[in-house]
Amino acid sequence: MIERKFVAQKFKESQIQEYITQNLKNVGHSHTKMIKTPLGEKIIIYASRPGLIVGRKGQNIKQLTKTLKKKFDLENPQVEISEVENPNLDAHIVAEKIVDALEKFGSEKFKAIGHKIMTEVMRSGALGIEIVVSGKVPSARAKSWRFYSGYLKKCGDVAISGVRRADIQAHLKTGIVGVKVKIMPPDIKLPDDVDLVEQNENKVEEVKEPAHEEPKEEKTKKRKKKKDESERN
Repeated sequence: MIERKFVAQKFKESQIQEYITQNLKNVGHSHTKMIKTPLGEKIIIYASRPGLIVGRKGQNIKQLTKTLKKKFDLENPQVEISEVENPNLDAHIVAEKIVDALEKFGSEKFKAIGHKIMTEVMRSGALGIEIVVSGKVPSARAKSWRFYSGYLKKCGDVAISGVRRADIQAHLKTGIVGVKVKIMPPDIKLPDDVDLVEQNENKVEEVKEPAHEEPKEEKTKKRKKKKDESERN
């Protein structure tokens, strides 16, 4: 019974996240977190432009709270907006930028869009980026175009948990175009990173051994001899 409750809760969270992602477009939406508190459900929305989500006098966020409460049977949902510090290092926001540019300018300028976004991400401090645009671009035959720069992990635990990724679809006149973005952030810790510590050379000083001292009896004898010789003279 407890397992079923956890599964149902996670399923509900995924539905809320999917609903928010579909409704919040062109606002730089990154991801959504849901935390259960004693007062109710706390929903944190991360975005690069939080002002568009809030709206005038908070009208948009009030409407979103009412919709979530009614559609998903939430008791007391509390929606909070958090701004993303560096949008160029967030894979979802970068993929949304590419999709917006493709839907605005068309598939003819996809190369210029890909190179521009790629340079912006690398200037922001990313270790590596990969952009894959697949679909009827630019001809009527489906192809896949890959833009990459820097260093990007492809396998291992770092590639699963450390690399940020996003998959979004762009709806064009020629059809649906898929956009995949992978970004390797600068704060990632790689297992093969080794820091060399410089070892201080310990200088060994030579200690001079003290000269061999004569015993006290011999010293006293020599002094007596000197006194006797001086008296004779």
